[in-house]
Amino acid sequence: MQIRSKIWLEVDGEAVFGSGRRALLEGIIKYGSINRAAKEINISYRKALSYIQSMERRLGLPLVERKTGGRNGGGAALTKNAEVFLVKYKKLEEGVTEIIDSKFSGIFGASKSLKRSTGKKIR
Repeated sequence: MQIRSKIWLEVDGEAVFGSGRRALLEGIIKYGSINRAAKEINISYRKALSYIQSMERRLGLPLVERKTGGRNGGGAALTKNAEVFLVKYKKLEEGVTEIIDSKFSGIFGASKSLKRSTGKKIR
């Protein structure tokens, strides 16, 4: 038996951040490119740009610095605000996971056959 959980943040009832958008921002860190990050998570560049713009608008923070392409190519990097936001979101995810795992173990008992959907054994 496995426990699965998913969290996301909303502003005024509109989704603003979750695992997919986290992966997009992490891809921008890794590749320095919105297009490459989008391909990594199987969405179009246009969709990725739409996500970035809606996150920035709803959060009221600039998250991605974009450089226009050209002879040397463009690029993208996260702002300091985005880096801080990512750290806070990861801490939130970890905390929620700990609480859910503990509650699951308390109700169903710890067993080798009980794992999170990530494949980690519950401790």
